[in-house]
Amino acid sequence: MVQAIAIDTVLRALADPTRRAVFERLARSEEINVAELTRASGVTQGAVSQHLKALKLAGLVAERPQGRKIFYRARPEGLSPLFDWLEYYESFWRERLDTLHDLLKEIDP
Repeated sequence: MVQAIAIDTVLRALADPTRRAVFERLARSEEINVAELTRASGVTQGAVSQHLKALKLAGLVAERPQGRKIFYRARPEGLSPLFDWLEYYESFWRERLDTLHDLLKEIDP
């Protein structure tokens, strides 16, 4: 099974709705700086910076300095611990859905 620490870090980073919104904005953009993220977020630049730090520590964000600005982009591969964890339970859900499908067929042939 996937390492619990990695999963916990990713889940903790995405648990905060503002942080999740920042990540989603990054995922929709090629690259974006803090000032641009702040304008769209409704929170202070300091708060956006703290959210970016948490996302970066979780492996969900990469940064690229250019002069005095730092540009951020989403790292979708950072979600892999979460996908691996969910994949572990895939057979559980597949069996349940197959059973539900059979039951529905019996009820309404």
